Amino acid sequence: MEHDLDRFTARYRSHFTSRTRSCVKAAEAYFAGLAQARKRNMERIAEVVPDADDQRLQHFVSYSPWDHREVIDHVARDADRLLGGSPNTCLIVDESGFPKKGDRSVGVARQWCGRLGKVENCQVGVFAALARDGEVTLTDARLYLPKAWAEDSARCKRAKVPEAERGYRTKPELALEMVRHARRLGVEFAWVGADSFYGADPKFLRGLDADGEVFVVDVKASQRIYLEDPRPQVPPRRSARGRAPQRPRAQGPEPIRVDAWVRNQPGEAWRRLSYRDSTKGPLWVEVLHRRVWVWDGRESKAHCWHLIVRRSVRNPGEIKYTLSNAPEQTSVRRLAYMQGQRYWVERSLQEAKSEVGMAEYQVRLWQGWHHHMAMVLMALLFLLEARRKHRGAFPLLSARDVREVLSVLLPRANATLEDALAQMARRHRRRASAMASHTRKANQSQAL
Repeated sequence: MEHDLDRFTARYRSHFTSRTRSCVKAAEAYFAGLAQARKRNMERIAEVVPDADDQRLQHFVSYSPWDHREVIDHVARDADRLLGGSPNTCLIVDESGFPKKGDRSVGVARQWCGRLGKVENCQVGVFAALARDGEVTLTDARLYLPKAWAEDSARCKRAKVPEAERGYRTKPELALEMVRHARRLGVEFAWVGADSFYGADPKFLRGLDADGEVFVVDVKASQRIYLEDPRPQVPPRRSARGRAPQRPRAQGPEPIRVDAWVRNQPGEAWRRLSYRDSTKGPLWVEVLHRRVWVWDGRESKAHCWHLIVRRSVRNPGEIKYTLSNAPEQTSVRRLAYMQGQRYWVERSLQEAKSEVGMAEYQVRLWQGWHHHMAMVLMALLFLLEARRKHRGAFPLLSARDVREVLSVLLPRANATLEDALAQMARRHRRRASAMASHTRKANQSQAL
């Protein structure tokens, strides 16, 4: 497996080399550290990776001029080679929050952090994952820049946000950009999946539909639907006085909330089926399906899409509502399968955090955040490739298994007791220096 890692990193070395300099060694040290170190900050990586230096690693991530977009795009094309082109391949978008202290880290603000389940001081990234039949890897990453940041040019300049990236874009807008970018790269997927946060944005769904993308996207219980085509029309002018009507109006019954429609359905309308296999066997759910119309009050024509409602057999109160523009003849079983694949982006984000240190970065600048995420996406792809290569011998091989094997196979800088004691002494010297500096600053502030 050590040779697998060498061959993998060799494919990406050109991205870390320019005419005048090379940061290949730093890239490979950082990459190895994501697999080896128990905690993936610069000091801990330098302690386990031979010949690594934490200051050089910090420079590599925060200031080195290599292009994170080229690396991420390379990952996406390699992931497509493994997973793309199947009717079961999907591109799933989701976000993830990274709690941070202070106000200097690029994009940090008090905002919803799904990881903590509450509003917290954090950064938020929007991610795309390519998935097929239970295999998944992240293929894109964009940092969300809150409006307060986008409107503060001085703050953006301090965090070295490129001028082209300083305009405010919502998370669904970033997600739509990622879908379109994946298509430009030639990534082949059959549909796009997302959770109800993205489904609540009409522009996101209509943007995908206008692009010819098939989507299977969750919506909120408050989503309004028409059970008949509302046939929107601009009403005729009834008087010569005042302005003529310009906005269309629906004809026929008013729209209703999806949860209200579900409450009115008889028990026999629910269909039980399995939608995804798990380690404990098939997962069973009950499903409602109907063709419905969705209209935003401005369009000249309503959209006729699938509504899929899924509830857990074990917990009937756990209900998911989903809209899809898949072809009309798509079966309920197929729609339920497509709906269930959104799980894999959550799985991929979880692996990224637990196995390759996605959330353990120590950077404040725009470039540093994207550099770290590019390395994380590389590491996730390697874990997928290793599992695929060795699953014949180890059918249950997991990402954690691969990482633990690598931590044993790769050379370590702290292989002896003397090494460990020397590193501990260096840590203590740094800690003592930091404490002394803090004491001096406190004394100076009191003197003033």
